[in-house]
Amino acid sequence: MSDSKSFRFLHTMIRVRDLEKSIDFYSRHLGMKLLRKSDYPSGEFTLAFLGYGDEDNNTVLELTHNWGQDKAYDLGTGFGHLALGIPDIYSTCAELEKEGVVISRAPGPMKHGTTVIAFIEDPDGYKIELIERS
Repeated sequence: MSDSKSFRFLHTMIRVRDLEKSIDFYSRHLGMKLLRKSDYPSGEFTLAFLGYGDEDNNTVLELTHNWGQDKAYDLGTGFGHLALGIPDIYSTCAELEKEGVVISRAPGPMKHGTTVIAFIEDPDGYKIELIERS
């Protein structure tokens, strides 16, 4: 095996039904920037990469939109959630709630710990854990 010290986590991919709605959610509500977007007509799909910095130095989110997908994706039982560190979880959740974002777990300390967390959902129902970081 190669020297794993040179490995780097590049991105996480999720499939989305409405690409523009998802790009809006991740950029407007979570402050990510659309880094690049490419259509693949022969495969009938579009990839959009979003994140908080360039792909050379940051892990990013890949949204895959399969053209013609009219049914919601089955999120399955294996996927857990994405996680974001944020400075003020209570005010962030209040702002997100005003914008109509689903807050599936209100902010507060973890059940078996002191870390303050909350969970929200994106337009496709993917869970995103918000973790308060100072």
